[in-house]
Amino acid sequence: MAKTLSDLQIGWHQRELWGHLGWQDIRQRYRRSLLGPIWITISMAVTAIALGILYAGLFGNPLEEQLPYILVGFIVWGFIAGCINEGSEVFIANEGLIKHLPSPISVHVYRLVWRQVLFFAHNLLVYAVMLVIFPQPLKWTALAAIPAFALLVANGAWVALLAGIVSTRFRDLTPITQSIVQLMFFMTPIVWIYDDFLNNPNPTIAERARLAEFNPFLHFIEIIRSPMLGADQQLRHWVVVAVITVVGWVMTLVVMRRYRARVAYWV
Repeated sequence: MAKTLSDLQIGWHQRELWGHLGWQDIRQRYRRSLLGPIWITISMAVTAIALGILYAGLFGNPLEEQLPYILVGFIVWGFIAGCINEGSEVFIANEGLIKHLPSPISVHVYRLVWRQVLFFAHNLLVYAVMLVIFPQPLKWTALAAIPAFALLVANGAWVALLAGIVSTRFRDLTPITQSIVQLMFFMTPIVWIYDDFLNNPNPTIAERARLAEFNPFLHFIEIIRSPMLGADQQLRHWVVVAVITVVGWVMTLVVMRRYRARVAYWV
């Protein structure tokens, strides 16, 4: 376990390396592009606005309620999906560096998470514009979004580490993981408003809606979306996220202790 913790610690101290690599990843992806990474934000905004208009009409909700709900949900989901999808191939994609650069494997995960943080920061531009067009009843509790995002980053790191190690050994898991993430997008209240189903006069629909509580992504989305929209926060979401964070890191450390040294041979 000492070597595992040392890997994480040494990797963290190499912030200049993975910070530079993460920023270069974004610059390289949008090289010779006029707007650069802003294209990520534009693409996300257009999709969210289209779905907001569509679902506002389908569910009969005011656009000023449905659209902010979807926009913030998209921003948070983009970070979650990015950590999971790219995490499943983080070591495979960095095969050359792993074989020729003597550095902890955690460096590649820190690089991935840092890149997703930068994407998240870019997408916050849409949130800022949304606040101007559709003002929200923000309170001082909106600051809770900061520790909520910190928890999201912490979970993104262990998920990327765990998924990366397992998927490097079993390559078929990468497309399976990506398919599951795509499925979970529709099962998570991102484009549909959870409370609308809970408060449905039909008791059958309300009972079925409560099954969403077993979806861990619901809790991660809500601890950030609620303060960003000025809504009341629920303690149960924070408790579930805290438990998942602890259990996830314990499980990841155990897997790292057993298989960390084999990653270089598996890639």
